[in-house]
Amino acid sequence: MEIIKSFILGVVQGLTEFLPVSSSGHIEIFKEILGFSFESQNGLFFTLILHLATAISALLYFWDDVKNILKSTIKFKDDENFQFTLMIIVSMIPAGLVGFFLEEKINQLFNGNLLLVGFMLIITSLLLLISDKIKSKNRKLSAKNSFLIGLAQALAILPGISRSGSTIATSIFMGINRDLAAKFSFLMVIPIIVGSSLKMILFDNLVYDRSILINYIIGFFAALISGYYACKWMIFFVRKSKLKYFALYCFIVGISSILYSIFK
Repeated sequence: MEIIKSFILGVVQGLTEFLPVSSSGHIEIFKEILGFSFESQNGLFFTLILHLATAISALLYFWDDVKNILKSTIKFKDDENFQFTLMIIVSMIPAGLVGFFLEEKINQLFNGNLLLVGFMLIITSLLLLISDKIKSKNRKLSAKNSFLIGLAQALAILPGISRSGSTIATSIFMGINRDLAAKFSFLMVIPIIVGSSLKMILFDNLVYDRSILINYIIGFFAALISGYYACKWMIFFVRKSKLKYFALYCFIVGISSILYSIFK
């Protein structure tokens, strides 16, 4: 049974990290359904495993872009790839500050609170619906709009606010090309995940339990594979302006979460 839970949570994390439906919101929902605690010592280590798997899935999907970005960055070559790196650094500032100082308080506020999660999912639904109506333009990334996209990412610390949905929607609102908006959204999260993982390793009391090694492995590969395909699918949906389907899904899940929290 625990193996099945690990698989389900891995798939949920991988899909919802990149599809615009809020990974943190769905984790709260599935914690309630499966009776799983991420706050336990083993749960924290499992969380670390899932986060690293999703970061690796994005790296694998965008590997050609990542290679070019790294080459330009290492050589300090002032080209488009180096500028892309600088914009990612700028975008990290809001999320890094919010995550370091407020993450624990926000987790305490939303832990098991499906009523708040439901309302945040409805907000995500509205963001996606509006962004789908905006015509695609071809503006480039700048320090200003990268910082604003970073603010959108920082707001996604609230369970129910989709990180990919809010960052892609913000990019589209500012006239950034849809393909670039999706790529920037997926690559900007990698250093945030790595930073969050380092924070967990340094400051949290992580415990590795060898007796459930198979659970860790299954959860890792479930998140890795589902995350890779979520990147692929999301690029398609953003390019084709099909985010309204995710908007409808978020609205239904949001309403269901609110009703469940009221009548359970």
